Amino acid sequence: MNTLGRWFRVTTWGESHGRALGAVVDGCPAGLPLSEEDVQRELDRRRPGQSSVSTPRSERDRVEFLSGVYEGRTLGTPISMVVWNEDVDSSRYEPVKTRPRPGHADLTYRWKYGHVDWRGGGRASGRTTVGVVMGGAVARKLLREAPLEDPLGIEIAGHVVRVGSVEVGEVGELSASEIRRRAESNPVRCVDGSVAEEMVEEIERAREEGDSVGGTVEVVAENVPPGLGDPVFGRLDGELAGALMSIPAVKAVEVGSGVECSGMRGSEHNDPIVWREGRPVVDGDRCGGVLGGISCGGRLVVRVHVKPTPSVSVPQRTVDLASGEEVELSVEGRHDPCICPRVVPVVEAVVAIVLADAVLRAGYVNPDSVELPAASVEDRWEVLRRNLPSEE
Repeated sequence: MNTLGRWFRVTTWGESHGRALGAVVDGCPAGLPLSEEDVQRELDRRRPGQSSVSTPRSERDRVEFLSGVYEGRTLGTPISMVVWNEDVDSSRYEPVKTRPRPGHADLTYRWKYGHVDWRGGGRASGRTTVGVVMGGAVARKLLREAPLEDPLGIEIAGHVVRVGSVEVGEVGELSASEIRRRAESNPVRCVDGSVAEEMVEEIERAREEGDSVGGTVEVVAENVPPGLGDPVFGRLDGELAGALMSIPAVKAVEVGSGVECSGMRGSEHNDPIVWREGRPVVDGDRCGGVLGGISCGGRLVVRVHVKPTPSVSVPQRTVDLASGEEVELSVEGRHDPCICPRVVPVVEAVVAIVLADAVLRAGYVNPDSVELPAASVEDRWEVLRRNLPSEE
């Protein structure tokens, strides 16, 4: 499957060394202000060649709108976007044409399809997340600015909390805007500048040794309204986990306290419920903003754990599919020694797509036009109160 979402759907296409990559967004309501600059801003954050801790492949990743937007606003029809590949060097992959790289999808794609595009990893490459980021940029705009009369104002920000053995400590409950400001101030996208320097050193050591390191990325979403999610099998946390696991190199997803909750007592883990502005709210992040698969109106907090880049020059064992021999392979080429810094905008994009789909299904945004009436948190609270048991 190459499509994410049910009402707000993002279909990505293209291979790492093909002519182009792109995305088609279907289900975005009409009337949403949208420009190529809105999408380009997010693509620039994912773009390769930004620092010494990323791949030296040089791609401008300039987006072009092909359909779905007219005079700066969406039409409600499919939004088609394209980015052209400009710095392709497939010769570097000739040595692995018949030798599947350990840790990559080279072998499994051959098992499934037989005929594959082996250049740069083809469809399994992290390069294909260009389409995800494009779709996510549209979703972010929808979450922030729709409905036009009373915008949801959902803000999403991610940051790197671990690289290899280096981990950031407690940073407090930072706002999404503050997380973004701090994270974008250094090449590893860590909110703590001193820890960021240690992370860079960790990555550089791995690169010098011909190796790579993994890490952890956290994403926070603010102003997420309550009632998102369709239990039992369409849980918001379940949809987030499934979507985030579709990102190449992501091996685990946590919501809220995640695996840490397995060592807690219930009284310690449960977030209290309090009155705030006349409505009941969950006060805390241990649940990650989701209870019973439904958003509770608090901050959404998710973490993804990213494996080390599998393409390393350290010798590894594999096979030659043509000769039938076991061989030793050292992978050369332009690869990120750590994927985490560039995966941050990808994780944010996936969270945005899942939330955009959820707010449409919940009625918080009119699916036809962002200018038409939609439900509000106040409307939902009124329904809740009407259905409370009578005191009689």
